[in-house]
Parts: sequence; C-alpha cells; structure tokens
Amino acid sequence: MKFRTEIEIPKSPWQIGYKDKIALLGSCFSDNIARKLEQYSFQVLRPTSNNVSGLTSNSVAVTLYNPVSIARHMSDEIVQNADVFIITFGTAWVYIDKKTQQVVDNCEKRPASDFIRQRLSVGEIVEIWQPVIEKHADKRFIFTVSPIRHLKDGLHENNLSKSILLLAIEQLSNIQLPTAQRSNLQYFPSYELLLDDLRDYRFYADDLMHPASAAVEYIWERFVATYMSESTQAEMKDLFALWLNRNHRSLHPGSPEDLQFKARTEEQFRTLKSKYPWI
Repeated sequence: MKFRTEIEIPKSPWQIGYKDKIALLGSCFSDNIARKLEQYSFQVLRPTSNNVSGLTSNSVAVTLYNPVSIARHMSDEIVQNADVFIITFGTAWVYIDKKTQQVVDNCEKRPASDFIRQRLSVGEIVEIWQPVIEKHADKRFIFTVSPIRHLKDGLHENNLSKSILLLAIEQLSNIQLPTAQRSNLQYFPSYELLLDDLRDYRFYADDLMHPASAAVEYIWERFVATYMSESTQAEMKDLFALWLNRNHRSLHPGSPEDLQFKARTEEQFRTLKSKYPWI
C-alpha cells in the first residue's frame, strides 16, 4: 500500500556548483534554504535589510514576502554578482502605505490604519516580473512558492493567495525566451512537497504554519538531488564536515584532545580554503 503521494522531480538540465554565486530573495523559507547552502559553503548572496543594494553572505538578511518587494530588491549589484536566483514568493497580499502609495516590505509594527491591504492579481505579478526575466534571460532562475501558511488571513484566503502565486509563476514559465535560454527559468515544488507529499501535521512546527526541521531537511534533499551533480554532492560532504567541525562545542575546552581536534580542523580548513577561497 502507498501512504504518500511522492512527487517526481526531473533532474535539472543545468546544475548548481561551487563556482556559482547564488542569490536568494523571498520569504523565510528562502532563509531556510540559504542556511543549508551556507552550511555547505556555497557562495550565497542576499539583500540586507538596511540597504536594498547591499549584499550579505551571512544569516542577517531581509525577509521578503510579496512579489513586488522581492522584485524591488533585484538591484543591479545583486544581478551583476549572481549566477543563479532562487526566488520564493510567500503571499499575494501587499500593504500599501497611504502616504507614499508604495508597497512596503513590512509594516514595522505601525497601525493598520496607515496602510491599504490589497491582493495582487496574476496579471500584476506577471507584469512586474516579466521585464526582469527578459532583461536577465542569461541568468538562471528557480521560482518556488513558500509552503508556510498565512493562517491569520484564514485558510481560504491563504489558499487563494498561494494559487495566485502558482498561476503567476506558471505564466512566467511560458515567457517566450530565446531557445538557448528557455530552460533558465524553472519551478521547484517546495510548496507541493510539504502540502501534498509529506501532507501531515507532524511535518509542521508547533505553530502549524512553518515547516518542521524534518520537512526542511526533506525538501533540501530533493533540491540537492535536482540541482547538484554527483561530483558537487561529493564536494558537499567534505565542506559540510568542515562546517560541523568548526561549530563543534567541546565538553572539555583546552584539554589535549580539544587542542588536537582544533589543530586538525584548522588543517582541514586550510586545505579546503586553497580550493574554495570564499569559505
């Protein structure tokens, strides 16, 4: 008997390797994938919260939920530096500042009366993102929809919002790009992996909105299988071992065993840094 609807994801025609610089923009699900990439020492770029044009390779980065804000953070600096973009749409709902008439990234705990709440249409999202994709058709794009549920909107409203995002990405996937660049835009089904494949509350955190660590790990494994070659996956094992060693907390700091472990880790770091200078 089968108890799950397992999703088949074809291997991507192009792969992500350690030479690629990967820009991640979007919801806090993007943060989960970014942290996994950082643990394996990939070159990760994310916009900082205090500077739209700024880049960071650590975990302090702005979290974006709606397609308008994400597109706005596609600065020239990010585009020029990145080879691959992982774009995660979180919600079709936006908040428009009544004074500036601009969509805000977040409400910064200001009163609701300062904003107009509005749901984007499929056409509006496509209108914003189609020029971005066409202008940078030589770049590789992975679009995904965050599986995080916005329960404050209500389940029906949340489902409508996610449906709009899915339909918008479907339309963007059908943009007529030059033949050699058509495979550069792909959809990765993180939303379906949690909602349809895992499909159980035990894969959610206690808030019943965010994915549990097991779900993040499962989606990460499927992402690696889709976008990383066997040779890259072999490299990942060595670099993850380094990350584990460098984050190891000794039970007996300063002991001979601890000092020997640190010396071996430092030697491991020097060896790998000669091949991967950005780590």
